[in-house]
Amino acid sequence: MTEYTESARNVENTTSDQQPSPNLELGDIQQADELKAEGNDHFRAKSWDEALAQYRSALGHLPKRKVIKPISPPPDDPEAKVDSGKGKQRETDEVEEPEPLASECAKARAVLNANIGACYVKLGDHKAAVSACTEALSDDPVYIKALQRRAASSEQLNTWSSLASAQEDYTKLLELLPPSQTAEVKRSLQQLKPRVAEAQKRETDEMVDKLKGLGNSILGNFGLSTNNFKFEPNGQGGYSMNFVQ
Repeated sequence: MTEYTESARNVENTTSDQQPSPNLELGDIQQADELKAEGNDHFRAKSWDEALAQYRSALGHLPKRKVIKPISPPPDDPEAKVDSGKGKQRETDEVEEPEPLASECAKARAVLNANIGACYVKLGDHKAAVSACTEALSDDPVYIKALQRRAASSEQLNTWSSLASAQEDYTKLLELLPPSQTAEVKRSLQQLKPRVAEAQKRETDEMVDKLKGLGNSILGNFGLSTNNFKFEPNGQGGYSMNFVQ
């Protein structure tokens, strides 16, 4: 597994439970920057919990990411009627205009979420690190450090789904990084391939064993077990079930 490390000046951020100010002003972003700087100081001092608290506090001064939804016309709006023969609604929906500081806030949220992810990595909570980096990537889908950190933490989780997710992140990094910086990413992908296959087999076997246990608990009432049923390929891409004594 390739572990990506960074200096304190490059740490990133995650979401906060605190509610942002209702009316965003430039001062909110400036205060968030000040709190982030304090968090960086704690990170340099290896005070991970204190750094995490400051980053989350900084995030609390920024608005949460908005999910922009189209505005549907009222049911009695004639423009909303279905075109005859097409079965589609006329395109009359409008999308809200972005706020003037929306882009700057998105960048600030991404950095803070990535920094929070860095803290969780140091604290050994890789599941939370993945979640934090995912939040960062929601604001900036091509954030290199967030992709690197999420991939590394996904590897640590070592489940079929997490390893597959790491593969996707490394593949994305190959598209974003210059060729001179892809050697480690390629090596990580090569090492991941057998791990994904192993995790898939392990989890599939565990699932089958659980299903057999459930089947045996039911069939046992009739003096049978799952061993009395065998599945064999039928030559048509499926299986045939045969009963054996």
